[in-house]
Formats: sequence, C-alpha cells, structure tokens
Amino acid sequence: MSAEDEHAASPRDEEWPEAEKAEKLARGAALKWASGVFYRPEKLEGLGQYRSRETQRNSSIQSRLKSTVQSYLEGVSAGLEQLQLAAQEVQSVCQDLGAARWALLDSADGFQGLQQMRALKAEHVQLASVVQVLPQLFSVHEVFSHTLQLLRGQQLLEAHAELMMMEHLRDDILSQLHLRGLSSAQATVLSYFSGLQEINESLAKQLWDIVGSSLRLVREDPVLFVTAVRIIEREEKIDDTLLLEATFLPPGRPKGWRQKFYHVLQDTITGAHFHHARIDTNGPLLARHLAALQKDIVSELRVVKDLMVQCVPDHYNILSLCTATYHQALTSHLQEILREDLDKQALFLLLEWALRVYHSPDMMGHPDLLPEVDVSALGALMSPELVDQTERKYVVKVKASVLEWMQRTLDVEFKEWFRDEEPETDHQGFFQSALPVIVMQMLNENIQVASLITDSLQQKVYNMALEELEAFLGRLREALVQCGKEHQNDRTIPKYYVSYLLAMLNNNLALSSSVSSLHPDAARREVPASLRAALDRTQKKACQLLLEELLLDLQPLCLQLPSRKWLCGSQLISSMCEVIDKYAKNFSRVRKPLYTLLLMESELLVTSQYLRALMQKKMVCKSEEERGQLCDRLLQDATQLRELFCGLGVDQSQQSLEAVFALRELICLKDPALLSLEVLGFATKYPDISDEHISTLLDLRGDVSREVRHMVLEMMAQHPQVLPESYRPIFSTILVPAPELPFCLRKGKCA
Repeated sequence: MSAEDEHAASPRDEEWPEAEKAEKLARGAALKWASGVFYRPEKLEGLGQYRSRETQRNSSIQSRLKSTVQSYLEGVSAGLEQLQLAAQEVQSVCQDLGAARWALLDSADGFQGLQQMRALKAEHVQLASVVQVLPQLFSVHEVFSHTLQLLRGQQLLEAHAELMMMEHLRDDILSQLHLRGLSSAQATVLSYFSGLQEINESLAKQLWDIVGSSLRLVREDPVLFVTAVRIIEREEKIDDTLLLEATFLPPGRPKGWRQKFYHVLQDTITGAHFHHARIDTNGPLLARHLAALQKDIVSELRVVKDLMVQCVPDHYNILSLCTATYHQALTSHLQEILREDLDKQALFLLLEWALRVYHSPDMMGHPDLLPEVDVSALGALMSPELVDQTERKYVVKVKASVLEWMQRTLDVEFKEWFRDEEPETDHQGFFQSALPVIVMQMLNENIQVASLITDSLQQKVYNMALEELEAFLGRLREALVQCGKEHQNDRTIPKYYVSYLLAMLNNNLALSSSVSSLHPDAARREVPASLRAALDRTQKKACQLLLEELLLDLQPLCLQLPSRKWLCGSQLISSMCEVIDKYAKNFSRVRKPLYTLLLMESELLVTSQYLRALMQKKMVCKSEEERGQLCDRLLQDATQLRELFCGLGVDQSQQSLEAVFALRELICLKDPALLSLEVLGFATKYPDISDEHISTLLDLRGDVSREVRHMVLEMMAQHPQVLPESYRPIFSTILVPAPELPFCLRKGKCA
C-alpha cells in the first residue's frame, strides 16, 4: 500500500476502530481455516471449488446488506418530511396566537364594564335575600314569646320546631357574614337573637327533668319521655350535619345533648340510691340497706328492659348503659362502706352480697333479666385485691371474737375447778367437761360460715383457728401451772384437784382427736406439727401435775427409807401400795391410752423415788447379816410393787422396777472382788447411771475397800455407755448428795 493510501485510510481507521478490529479478526480466522484445510498438497486440488463457493456466499451477504440499508434510508427520508410539515404547522399556530393576544388587548376596556355588572348582580342577590327574610326578622321576638308559652305548656315538639327555625335563621345570617368577612356585624346579630339562649336553657331544663324521671314516666306516661328523646335526636342530627360541613360552626354547637342524656340518666340512678347520708354500718341496718338495694335495682332494670328499651333508638343501648351504671355505682359504694371500721357481721354481709347474692338468681341473674342483662363482661364487683383485703379484715375480727370466747370458756372452766363437786362424766364414766365441745364447735362454726363465701376465706379462717387453738393451749397450760401453785399452798383447794386434772387430760385427748375434722378438705386432714406439739405439751403438763400430786403423798413414806425399822420389817411399802392403788383408781377415769401412760409414769416415779431414798446415805450396812437383811427387804419391796403394777395392767417387761432387782444383786454379791464385773453389767443395762451413783451404792454395802472402789470406777471409765433412743432414764433424774467435807481447824491443814 502506498503512502497516499495509508494517509487516506488513517481517518477512516480513526473514525471506525471497531471495523478495523473486525477485519483483522476475520483475516485471522480465514488464515487459520485455510491452514487447516490445505495443510497437505493433495488438498490444493479443491481450491477452485472452495473459491467459487465462497464467492457465491459473499455475493448473497452483500445483497442482503444492500436491501437492509435501502429500507433504513427510506424510513429516514419519510421522517425528515414529517418533521418539516410539523415545523410549518407550529409556525402557523404561533401566528394565530399572536393575533388572538392583540385582539384581547383591544377588548380589555369592555371587560371592566362586565366586572361592574357582576358586582351589581351580587348586590342585587343579597338585597333580594334580605327582602325575603325581613318578615321573619321582624317576627323574631314574637316567635320567642310564643315558643316560651309552648314550653310552659309542655308542648315540647312544637316549641322545638320554632326553636330550630329561629336557630336556622340566625345561623344562616351568621354564615353569610362569616363568608364575607363581616365579623364585626356578628355581635349585632347575636344580640338580636339573644332570646334563643333563654329558650335553649328552658327547653334543656325540661328535657333533663324528664330524663331524670324517666323510670317513672315510662311506666306512667311514656309519651313525654319519647318526645324528649325525639328532640335530642333532632339536635344530634343538626350537630352531625354542621360538623361534617366544617365551614362555619354557629355558637352553642355542638350541643351534645345525647351525651348529656346519658350523664343525666346515670346521675339520676346513682343519686337515687348511692348519694344518701352516711350509712349505718351496724350489721342489721347494713343488711336492710343491701336488701333494699337488691330489690330496687332488680325492679328498675326490669322497667328498663321491658319498657324503656322500646322508647329509645337501638343504638342507645340503654339496658347496657343502665346495667353498667348500677355496677360501677355499686363498686364505688361498697368501697366507700369498706373504708369504715366494720364489725365481722358487716364484713361477712358485704362479702356474701358482692360474691354470692349479686350474681345469684335473686339479683343480676334474675330470670326476668336474662339473657339481656349480663354483668360478666363488666368485671368483678370487688377486685381480687379488695376481696383479699376484706377477707383479712374479717379474719382479724373473727380472731378477736374467738379469742374473747375462748378466754371466757377458760375462765369458766377453771372456776368450776373450785366447786365442791367432781367434774361431770360421760356415759363410760370418764371425767370430762364442756371445754373441748365449746372450743371445737366455736372454731368449726366459723370455718363453716366462711365456706359460704369463698374457699380462700375458709382457708384463712381455718389457719386462724389452728393458731388460736395453739395459743389457747398455751394459756391453758399457764392456767394449769397457776392452779397447781395454789394447790401446793393449800392442798384442800381445789377439793377435786386430781379429778379435774384427769378431766383436762380427757379434754386434751378429745381436742387432739377432733382437731383434724376442722380441715375443709377431708382428704388432707393433717394436724400441723406445731399444734400437735402444743397438744403434747398440754398433756405432759397435766401428767406432770398429777405425778407431782402422787409424789407429795409418797414423799412422807419415802423419807422413812432406808432405816433400821424398815430393814427389820414394816408396813411402809404396803402404805405406798395403798397410795398408788388409790391414784390408780382415779387414773381409771381417763381413757385407756392416758390411763396406761399414767400408770407407766407412776411406776417410773415410784422406782426413781425408791432408788433416790436408798442413795441418800442414811444407812450403811455394818455386817454381812445387815446386807442379807437389805437384800431380803429389797426383794420383798420390789416384788410387792411389781405385783401391784402388774395387777394394774403394766406389763412386767415395761416396768423399771427391774432396776431394784438388779441393785439387789449388786448388794447381795458376797465377793467384793467381783464387783467390777457386776457393776459393768449393771451399767450396761442402765447406761444413765453415773460414777456418783455407783460410789453411793458401794457405800451402802459397807464392805468395799478403796482399791476395789477405784478398780470399779476405773472400769466404768474405760467402758463409757451410750443411751439408746428408746431408753427410759431412771438414774439421771436422781441427785446424789454431795460428799461431806472433812472438819477443818482454823488456820490448820485438813486431815
């Protein structure tokens, strides 16, 4: 290619770089294809065929390209022609608009004359309107007077029609002034129509008086009430229309007389029943007040349901409104009453009335009110918190009453102790008194009464009853102790002290067996541990006083033990048996478990007193003969006492007198050298015995040397004993007298 050709091709290459790139790619592809096809010499023979075929193919492609370019050129030519026509039409329109503008400018003076005609026309329309209402304006005050006369004659519909006409006239004038911005003239119009205010107030007063007497009117003359409702509905429609237009709101609008109707009706209901002077909260008077409320509310709701509903539109929901009003007023009324300091009867009445009577068929669930009256959606008359608070107040009042009655019962009970008569007996001859019956009946009645209200109140009263019973048992024990002290000062007072203690044991047993019946749930009748412990303490205290009484009668006899006279033979144990037998006959007046307990405790007391007497260091055996006499006496005494208690019903295996027999074996042992083994066996059988007890018993023998004593005590120290759980202590209750100190001279050494 020449330099001129390269120079000529360069602008095209710069203008169409994509074409040059495409051409290079085509040449590269053709070269690759040719090298692939003609890579062997024998393939060159078909070169002419390939050339002719490619020539035909190129001719076909060029013809298609030419036809496509030709169609595009024809479309561009048609578009240029249309653009030229559009430009000519736009130029023509611009010329026409310019001519119209000059024509309008030439006729501007004529339009000013039309503006004056328009103003004159508007003024003419206004004057025509004024001329039309002039007769009505001149008769305004006359209409006012006539409307007031109609109101005085209770022609309410006619009076209201004239009132609406006058208000419409006034409002129309005010609206026109408002639209024209003549607000300064509105005051004059309002002054001219000032009589409307008096008519409005007079009509409203009569309407609210009618609404306030609606419950009576719907029974006697419903026409007047229906008239009032119709007037109220007219005013509501006017209010709605003016509020929808929202261009101009006349003075006094919206009147809202329907809402006022609701308020007046509600105030009438609450004022008639709940705005009295202070109510006497005394039980009977409060009961009469609640009964009157119940009767009046049911009666008035029946009137509303059967009569008033027919006199008002359905959307008033008058029955629901009245029901809700009564419900809310009662809620506030009960809260107001509960602020007073009420007694238990008043609190019970309020709880019963609010939780039971109110929803019962006698009141809101009355057949004549169902199913239209439904207070379930209005919530509880007393909130759960208020119910709980009231129940707690009631429990406090009941607790004070129970405490007073229990104390009075206790006082009466102990006054009877000082009578010259034995306590009463039941059909089996067991001593008893009315105390458990009175106490349980009082507690059970309060629990049963509480069950008429709610389960929660019943549970609260039940818990209170158990607490008060436990406290009562504490006061009972204190009274027993006080009575015991008085009896120790003078054993003739009370005369039948033992009998009344036995009656108290039977009473305590009766309380223990019947306290579980207080529980509201028969399947969960468990006595709390604290109350059972209080019952046990009361039983132990009565048993203790009885045993102290037995001890007082045994002590003069025990003081004579041991002695030479007793050793040689006496009726001392026979006298003790007589005392024990006398008490056993008294013990037979209590029920069997207590009788057995008293006998076993008496046997333990006799044994411990007998052993205590032997350990008082009153006697020391001086010879083997005296030890033999002591062994014989111990055997006779223990055998006589054992036979006595076996005859009374105490099994020999349960008797503690076996300790006397074991002690006898210790005394009867002839060889002191064997004492260590005998004492060890004795201590194993009676592990509560101490070194002091053993030392005292060895002293009683009178033949134990210091070495043997030391060996015995050392063996005991080497074999400490542990008390079994079921062991009944014998020696731990016996105090050994302290050893006597040797006589000392002043400023000298002890011998």
